[in-house]
Formats: sequence, structure tokens, C-alpha cells
Amino acid sequence: QVQLVESGGGLVQAGGSLRLSCAVSGSIFGITAVGWYRQAPGKQRELVAVFSSDGTTKYSDSAKGRFTLSRDSAKNTVYLQMNSLKPEDTAAYLCYIKRVTFGDYWGQGTQVTVSS
Repeated sequence: QVQLVESGGGLVQAGGSLRLSCAVSGSIFGITAVGWYRQAPGKQRELVAVFSSDGTTKYSDSAKGRFTLSRDSAKNTVYLQMNSLKPEDTAAYLCYIKRVTFGDYWGQGTQVTVSS
């Protein structure tokens, strides 16, 4: 099993910043992708930023230039630095992992609310 524990969400004014953290524990071998998705009320879950095992990092168009995905391998933690936040960034942000053979794992989510 894999456990994903997110933190760092909150309420921020437009233009502000937040850093989300995702601590990964458990059976972490075979991970082929790790990153963040988000889901706003009434909308589909969408990719924000993901590291792939081929060394690439993929960002959504809305995240490019504002959000930065990083990781600390020693701490098994993935971070999402979010700058220049906009009201449309308001959503539940979910940590995500894909493991070969075992499939997808999701965290519980951390709420980000951006006020105008």
C-alpha cells in the first residue's frame, strides 16, 4: 500500500503564494509518475503538474510559469509551489502516484481557496 498525505492548502488573496506538500510512504517501488491534480466543484479532475519516470515534467497550461513542481527524495516528499494565484485556481488539490502494475493512488486532497 501507498499512503499520500497532503498539506499546505489554505485561504490566500489573489496574487499570493502557497506551497503544497505531499509526503509519500509505504510501498513506493515501481513509481512511474508523481504529482498533483486538482478538482473544483462541478468540474472534472485536471492535471496540474506531474513528474514522469522518463525525467520529464508536465504542467497544465494554467500552471506554466506560475507553479513549480519539486521533490525531496530523501524525505519522499513532493512539493507544488504556487505563485501568482488566481481565483480560478480555487480547488481541492490531490497528490497522485502511478505505480507500474498496481495503478493509481490518490491523496485525500488539500483545499486551496483564492479570494479576489
